[in-house]
Amino acid sequence: MSNTHLNLGVCYYPEHWPRDRWEGYAAKMKALGLRYVRIAEFAWSRMEPEEGVYTWEWLDEAIDVLHRAGLEVVLCTPTATPPAWLVRSYPEILAHDEHGRVREFGSRRHYDFASQTYRAHSRRITRELASRYGQHPAVVGWQTDNEFGCHGTTRSYGPASRAAFPHWLQQKYGSLEALNQAWGNVFWSQEYTAWDQILPPNLTVTEPNPSHVLDYARFASDMLAEFQEEQIAILRELSPGRWVTHNFMIFFGDFDHYRASEALDFVTWDNYPTGMLEFFSDWVDEQTKLRFARTGHPDLISFNHDLYRGLKQGRSSAAASANGNSPARQSGFWVMEQQCGQVNWAPYNPLPAAGAVQLWTTQAWAHGADTVSYFRWRAATMAQEVMHSGLLRHDETEDRGFHEVKALDRSGMPNGEVRAPVALLHDYESLWIFDQQRHNAGLSYWTQTLTYYCALRSLGIDVDIVHPDADLSAYRVIVAPALTLMPEARLQRLEAAAHGARLVFGPRTAYRTESGRAFENGQFGSFKHLFGGRLLQFDSLRPGLTVGVGEHRVTTWAESFEPREGQSLHSYGDGPLEGQCAVLRHGNVTTVGAHSATLVREVLREVLREAGLSPQDLPEGVRISRRAGVSAWLNFNSEPITVAGRELAPVSFTLEAEQVMA
Repeated sequence: MSNTHLNLGVCYYPEHWPRDRWEGYAAKMKALGLRYVRIAEFAWSRMEPEEGVYTWEWLDEAIDVLHRAGLEVVLCTPTATPPAWLVRSYPEILAHDEHGRVREFGSRRHYDFASQTYRAHSRRITRELASRYGQHPAVVGWQTDNEFGCHGTTRSYGPASRAAFPHWLQQKYGSLEALNQAWGNVFWSQEYTAWDQILPPNLTVTEPNPSHVLDYARFASDMLAEFQEEQIAILRELSPGRWVTHNFMIFFGDFDHYRASEALDFVTWDNYPTGMLEFFSDWVDEQTKLRFARTGHPDLISFNHDLYRGLKQGRSSAAASANGNSPARQSGFWVMEQQCGQVNWAPYNPLPAAGAVQLWTTQAWAHGADTVSYFRWRAATMAQEVMHSGLLRHDETEDRGFHEVKALDRSGMPNGEVRAPVALLHDYESLWIFDQQRHNAGLSYWTQTLTYYCALRSLGIDVDIVHPDADLSAYRVIVAPALTLMPEARLQRLEAAAHGARLVFGPRTAYRTESGRAFENGQFGSFKHLFGGRLLQFDSLRPGLTVGVGEHRVTTWAESFEPREGQSLHSYGDGPLEGQCAVLRHGNVTTVGAHSATLVREVLREVLREAGLSPQDLPEGVRISRRAGVSAWLNFNSEPITVAGRELAPVSFTLEAEQVMA
């Protein structure tokens, strides 16, 4: 199978297994149709058992074995797991949690991104690794570290970050007067008169200043990106011609992934559909969890595919061009870790349905993945992941996922473009400030964003998820569910976009300035003419308290508008907002103030039709995705479904020549 069709890979830990198994494993991987093997992301203690003493022989041999079998290696920097000798010699590298407690050795991701001591060791091991293997013919690419920020490790509140934060602020604001103004520090007498008075926003008596929290999130995100860019610079120097990526995670919002991906060639993410379902209580009710317990919900999975496909279409910067000598970037992304059986880390871990592994693989390809790599080769017989599955069981026999991969026909899965007519705008700064002051315990940034995304997917529409500052000129419809934080320059770009596309905004749009303060002249700032009205009221609805908009019931959030140049498309029928505008329309711009999945779907259906698209109502659990001239019909239900004249078997997919949309 060439690069022109979906490629497959596997995550492998040769250091976990006896040497006499390695050749057999490599031959079996090749026979299964795998192309790529990712190794060594947690192997620092085997590479360097004591400071400055390197034991490369085992890794030399492991890479050579894979190479002789015709497999290509993705080699990882091992910095997600600093070994015990390093931690005990340099305890200052350890992170501190929000309660001020040291996060100790004995698990993983036990370091502070701002620690200059740890950064020096990170650069050192990366240089040693790249010097030895950077030109090895088997090594085709690199993964930096592993799952940045997992287990709440993006933000440390320890000495290293505490010392670096004021310097970061001084560079950003220049003066304390500017910082005090941006944060509104006159409130509660929070004004600072020296930079060293400013600490991280933890351990406060009650909630800290949200602007302080927002800037700390930005700071921590920048520390993470700088940490990675130091590694990438070394890999570019010593391993030219090889690509560099990182494996991001499910619905992870603790750092700005657009910023972190700038210096990468392409991005990858780790897809665990059943575990993902268990952790999304705000959006997924118990009935939905039961229905999709063995497959995951298709829209939760595909949201991440679309997000990571679009990550490299984000903001431009100097860092983005720093990899100009790297190999040609791939058009898509990878799934670096694909679930192939039960996982071990969710509250409940059901065995996936028969056919689920093939379904997930096909869905990943249909949303733009060029490679799907399974986690893991053989189930671990030790330590924290002993309950997690692999392609092989603990006893080395072939598990169900192995046989599904073996039977998968990829000949109808060409790697090519996903051409989506609709852009959904997403940014992490809005996420941070939205969730810092939710005003309703049941409403998060992800929940509001998913309401719009799922409505689009249920109408059969392919979606690009992109940063709001990306080029939007190619889209017919632009949907911005939760752009709470809105610099005026961004509003200007969106105003320009409205001349050629239809825009749909959700509640709390343009409620805060870049520093996290509310606009002095109210929601929408000085761009009320773009929206055609102004905010009147907002209403946080507790569980069981609803209001009506026509036949739709509104939960968790309702805001109303006074139309000026615009017109009211829908109004509230009861409650304190009765008679007031719930959906405001002005030219090509529609703003929805009510949190109602059915209302959002109705509004989007009409906007799509006006834009010349052809929405189609799909059954729950059935989705269509289009790529490279092929339409993939996906059924995540445990029962057969008939849709548009075709019969879809339970937990299955059908590939067809694409029907071009109007």
